[in-house]
Amino acid sequence: MERTNVANANLYAILEVDQRCSPDELKQAYRRLARQYHPDSNTEDPSAEAHFKEVSQAYEILSDPERRANYDRFGSDVGAGANPFGAGSVQDIFDMFFGGMGMNNQGRRGPQPGPDAEVALDITLEEAAFGATREVTVTLPQRCGTCAGSGCAPGTTPVTCEECKGAGAVQRVRNSILGQMVTSQVCSRCQGFGTRIESPCPDCRGDGRRQQSTTMTAQIPAGVEDGSTMRLADRGPAGLRGGANGRLFVHLRVLADERFERHGDDLHHEAHVSFSQAVLGAAITVPTIRGAIEIDVEPGSQNATVHRVRHEGIEHLHGRGRGDLYVHLTVDVPNELDETSENLLRQWAEHRNEAVNESSGGLFRRRKAKK
Repeated sequence: MERTNVANANLYAILEVDQRCSPDELKQAYRRLARQYHPDSNTEDPSAEAHFKEVSQAYEILSDPERRANYDRFGSDVGAGANPFGAGSVQDIFDMFFGGMGMNNQGRRGPQPGPDAEVALDITLEEAAFGATREVTVTLPQRCGTCAGSGCAPGTTPVTCEECKGAGAVQRVRNSILGQMVTSQVCSRCQGFGTRIESPCPDCRGDGRRQQSTTMTAQIPAGVEDGSTMRLADRGPAGLRGGANGRLFVHLRVLADERFERHGDDLHHEAHVSFSQAVLGAAITVPTIRGAIEIDVEPGSQNATVHRVRHEGIEHLHGRGRGDLYVHLTVDVPNELDETSENLLRQWAEHRNEAVNESSGGLFRRRKAKK
């Protein structure tokens, strides 16, 4: 891996940290940036590798207490009394943190898996509650049927790259003030595949894949919430030249339901009752996610009284049982009265010794006269 000289650059700015940061903060910043710029995760960004080298070299210097102190004092890593690239290589540090998942000496030989893709799927509250089988149609790069993903014209096969001899990477030895240094780079002739296509497929032009629409089946589990994401392995875009498919992430959007509001696995429903039902009590019918049920409104129920109906909510996604249904009572006050109803209410108010406005011909008739 070739290195860029960052000894005289602002190393703290490169790592996006403050000069007073702790070693742990320095390590966290390096890990984040290394993941962000690692070439294996940015195959289509030619500048990513340079950024990766830059942050790795900056961390090599600042992670060494002696070299960091020297840099803080003189603004340079020169004269730190050590190899300016540290005891180990950039790759050694990356392997230490990421378990050796970075580029190795053999580069990135062979077809790489396809990238991940995302799609949004709208589902109803019932589908979220009980689960469902839904078809998802997406347009993604799919393996070319003409060449079976090889990228070669029918009847031909790839040939071994003459530049890297099939290794996918080339090594070069160069002299420096530190002695001989061996660098390894992805082969520019075959782009790391180790083989070249001399006769490209006429349909995919050597890519091994074509943009196509496909319909697949997604099993939605019971209990999913709005914003949940399903991961479908091997259902994403196909990789170049026969590479494995990436993953498809299905983001679920639960449509609003006019009957219920969902809070976790519980459902909330607003039930309207009349003034007389609230005062005298009644049996009313309310909806549930599974059908209608009847609940009792106690005499004297106040506005915003809540009835809890156990186990009439949503299935728990990661366990047995269900949430509950909460019925919120809304007492409707009539805004129109005929003369008979008004007289009865006045008698009731008089009986309870409650002061009310004097009669002026009936509320219903007054409203009608204003129209």
